[in-house]
Amino acid sequence: MKIRVERDGLADAVAWVARSLPSRPPVPVLGGVLLDAGSEEGDTGEALTVSGFDYEVSATVGVPATIAAGGKTLVSGRLLADITKALPNHPVEISVDGARVAITCGSAKFSLPTMPVEDYPQLPAMPQRAGALPGEIFSSAVSQVAVAAGKDDTLPMLTGVRVEFNGDKLTMVATDRFRLAMREFEWQPADQVETAVLVPARTLAEAAKTLGSSGTTVELSLASGDGLLGLSGTGRRTTTRLLDAEFPKYRQLLPADHASAAIIEVTSLVQAIKRVSLVAERGTQVRLEFTEAGLRLSAGGDDEGSAEEELPCEFTGEPVTIAFNPGYLLDGLQAVGTDRAHLSFTTPSRPALIKPVSEDGSVVEGYLYLLMPVRLPG
Repeated sequence: MKIRVERDGLADAVAWVARSLPSRPPVPVLGGVLLDAGSEEGDTGEALTVSGFDYEVSATVGVPATIAAGGKTLVSGRLLADITKALPNHPVEISVDGARVAITCGSAKFSLPTMPVEDYPQLPAMPQRAGALPGEIFSSAVSQVAVAAGKDDTLPMLTGVRVEFNGDKLTMVATDRFRLAMREFEWQPADQVETAVLVPARTLAEAAKTLGSSGTTVELSLASGDGLLGLSGTGRRTTTRLLDAEFPKYRQLLPADHASAAIIEVTSLVQAIKRVSLVAERGTQVRLEFTEAGLRLSAGGDDEGSAEEELPCEFTGEPVTIAFNPGYLLDGLQAVGTDRAHLSFTTPSRPALIKPVSEDGSVVEGYLYLLMPVRLPG
């Protein structure tokens, strides 16, 4: 193999693929990045394909290249990502000689050992196309929902995002038992698909950051029988194994009505929570007292210091005093994506809802963040 490729395109491609690789691969080849320069018979395209696969997640991206001699090679993904990121801004020449790959860029030269390509697993084929949606909507929806996903791998059903396909409507939901986020939106299905799958939240969030740029289209591919979801856009493709776990029955948790509600400016509330929670021991709780006079936040006590702050808000209903984990509350407020948020309550011991508020003061449907309160002392 002997190729010439632009430095920026190569560095971006390798960095994206390397992010999907396991930090501690069970076997060395699964930590490798596969560089394929038109090695397939009859392939005359002037492109370098950069790929990674660990049996769970695959990532593939093409980079324009001048190919003097085709072939494929496998090298350490993390090391190659570090090297390509550090290269000077010159064209990069890559050539393979036996069990070594030579990388030359300007006056910088590297020689790396290769890994046996024959031991590398075959990349999965892209599943059947299920539909498409604007990249911006995909990116915002995933970021709004994935924030509520669990991180405890011993509870796999909580580490995923449930994606429900229902005709031209997509619903994404995630929960870690302490909070739940749900986003509903329209998309363009290829067929009238009605199913639900559980996608690893970490993989989905990583794909959304890269594929979901403004003005792009993200295509979803699905083979639920094979337990595989595919995402593609901006010349990049990724597949992920679906989680084989039962997602909690969440709709029964959503309150049908509320006893009181407040509309409040998000930035002011976020800053106040951050200040007040400085004295909350290990971030245990921030208390919120809502009345017609406004909102009073407080945290701490005599032993560890205390803090309080008052903010104006539009409040209706019965006065309520409720407490939350400040980190979880901040996540929900920062996910709404609007200048103001609508907070609604039933009782201090029941979940509260946070929803976006439009510029005209109406509640925006399609996204909600449900948050379990913390028990108040006494």
